[in-house]
Amino acid sequence: MLQIIFSPVSAKELAAMARPLQIELIDGFQVMPQDFEHVADGKFGQITRNGKRIYRYRVKDYRIYFEKQDGIIRVLCILHKNSLKDFFFRSKLPISEDQLLQDNPKFWQLLESGVEK
Repeated sequence: MLQIIFSPVSAKELAAMARPLQIELIDGFQVMPQDFEHVADGKFGQITRNGKRIYRYRVKDYRIYFEKQDGIIRVLCILHKNSLKDFFFRSKLPISEDQLLQDNPKFWQLLESGVEK
């Protein structure tokens, strides 16, 4: 079993949503320990920088970015697919979405801004 912890940024993003949407997102965020054995199956995306691995999970029109450490899932941020922030991290470049995010320093700044030190 995995414990899910929300960073201050992701908790704030979630709290700003309507309660039914909050429930849908949390209910749709289905991550099991065995999912990490077969990451290539496409259940979620994977982004790596300086040895730090971040995963992306899609629920409805939202993308949940998180990291896994031992038995803990730490949700770093939740972005709507049509948000301005999300748009800046994505473009129609001929590379994969994960590669685009992995190479974008602003994406890492967003994730790190919500991590408790």
